[in-house]
Amino acid sequence: MPEETTSIDYVMEAASGPHFSGLRLDGLRSSPPSSSTSSPAAHRSPVPASVFSSSSSSSSSALTDSNALKQPFVIGVSGGTASGKTTVCDMIIQQLHDHRVVLVNQDSFYRGLTAEESDRVNEYNFDHPDAFDTEQLLDCIQKLKAGQPYQVPIYDFKIHRRCKDSFRQVNASDVIILEGILVFHDQRVRNLMDMKIFVDTDADVRLARRIRRDTVERGRDINSVLEQYAKFVKPAFDDFVLPSKKYADVIIPRGGDNHVAIDLIVQHIRTKLGQHDLCKIYPNVYVIQSTFQIRGMHTLIRDREISKHDFVFYSDRLIRLVVEHGLGHLPFTEKQVVTPTASVYTGVDFCKKLCGVSIVRSGESMENALRACCKGIKIGKILIHRDGDNGKQLIYEKLPKDISERHVLLLDPVLATGNSANQAIELLIQKGVPESYIIFLNLISAPEGIQCVSKRFPSLKIVTSEIDVSLNEEYRVIPGLGEFGDRYFGTDD
Repeated sequence: MPEETTSIDYVMEAASGPHFSGLRLDGLRSSPPSSSTSSPAAHRSPVPASVFSSSSSSSSSALTDSNALKQPFVIGVSGGTASGKTTVCDMIIQQLHDHRVVLVNQDSFYRGLTAEESDRVNEYNFDHPDAFDTEQLLDCIQKLKAGQPYQVPIYDFKIHRRCKDSFRQVNASDVIILEGILVFHDQRVRNLMDMKIFVDTDADVRLARRIRRDTVERGRDINSVLEQYAKFVKPAFDDFVLPSKKYADVIIPRGGDNHVAIDLIVQHIRTKLGQHDLCKIYPNVYVIQSTFQIRGMHTLIRDREISKHDFVFYSDRLIRLVVEHGLGHLPFTEKQVVTPTASVYTGVDFCKKLCGVSIVRSGESMENALRACCKGIKIGKILIHRDGDNGKQLIYEKLPKDISERHVLLLDPVLATGNSANQAIELLIQKGVPESYIIFLNLISAPEGIQCVSKRFPSLKIVTSEIDVSLNEEYRVIPGLGEFGDRYFGTDD
């Protein structure tokens, strides 16, 4: 475990440059000891290794912090000593560069040795489940899953003690990787994991790596390493580590050398991270993939202190992304063209029969992005008076005469209760537009609004950039971004 790391604030400037995982962002800080003051000991350290064989194997309560809306994805990585667990973890972290990732080592939760145990440390079995403070490990993962920071203890390999005045601050993240030889042993810990990976490496290879590590990095002689391996490490592997292999969802026999395995695992994680719980219930709901750029722009437009100029600028950027994503759901036809090199390129042709419809007035803020993407597109308007949850009245509509023949992009930056949206969609259907031809584009959506629209119109598609927590008693989206139309057009106080 590193003893010094750099802490970086996630701000817009950082988002536009290289991204770093949470592993590099967790700072080493000095403070009073955390919940446990006992001193752990260990005889292992991260070692490079070597791949892949497949093995069979609700929403949380509303939070006011928008960054904690969705519980993080928890990955458990187990395997024998020097099997290459840390190499696999590092490769996953590197490929998930556009997400916040933290690595929690089981080694940090060793129990403290008594004075008598310290005097006979060579006879202490660090590979036995009782050597770990599993209760504190559980507390750590549970708090991180709840979006709370945690002070992870740090132990010193040389003195076999936890550092009393130092800890590693681990903050809420998208992905939590829990790594250790016995992370699958306790069922309570396993139940907190969304994916379990077992790194399976030949015993001779693991022993060779362990000898090299302990002699070079820890100054031990070969005889003591072999004695400890034969007396404690191998029996513990046979009794505890190897039996836990059956709980793995994925087995990687050669560790970091199996790039195919790592790529498939990362692809699966990305799919899970990009899938809100509501997307699993309603397959017609699409949330654009979150990146630090998108989070940074949301952070800016949600800030009540932002200037109108910046609010419009970053809102326009986000709207453009939503519009581009929505256009991707339109039907395409195959088309061949001849390139300047006299070669034939097989591509696709855009959908010709298309129009936009904005729900006045906030929806008008999305028109420029749509025109920028679709030259000469026709745009209609629908004005609906909204008053709380129940008050709704169609005031005005101006739509293309041939709208029944067109695919429709319905524009409204905020989907709150869904009542106004339902009335607008009902009007389009009355005008002859097939429900499946309508794509509803939003910047942010409330779960209540998504449920209201999706249940009534299951064939319609909803595309949004973020799903917020809920509606408050005044039917405002929380955390939301206030009255979007007033802020965008400068009519707020």
